Amino acid sequence: MPVTFADVAKSEYILLTTFTKDGRPKPTPIWAAPDGDGRLLVITQEKSWKVKRIRNTPRVTIAECDMRGNPKGEAVEAIATVLDKSHNGAVYDAIGKRYGLIGKTFNLFSKLRGGMKNNVGLELKPA
Repeated sequence: MPVTFADVAKSEYILLTTFTKDGRPKPTPIWAAPDGDGRLLVITQEKSWKVKRIRNTPRVTIAECDMRGNPKGEAVEAIATVLDKSHNGAVYDAIGKRYGLIGKTFNLFSKLRGGMKNNVGLELKPA
């Protein structure tokens, strides 16, 4: 049975693969939290390469992985959207809820380092 977006969304760590202009894959392990509408939410630095690549092409893949980014299953196609910074609070809340104390601690330190101003949320949806 093929892996679905919903299957990958249940994973603790997700391997997000973005693509360069010439099509080369660039995988990154991430935390992602479901929002209840069939989407995954991610918080990341606005100036990161993955954000630049997503702005160029929203096509991404996601796969279950370990904390080091080693894939544990098949990848599925998804569409990524960079959210307006007004969504950052909701994305941080979703991460805190999904990852419990560790997620809340991450959120605190991220916000202390200027996360609300320097980060953006990503929305991942099934392709």
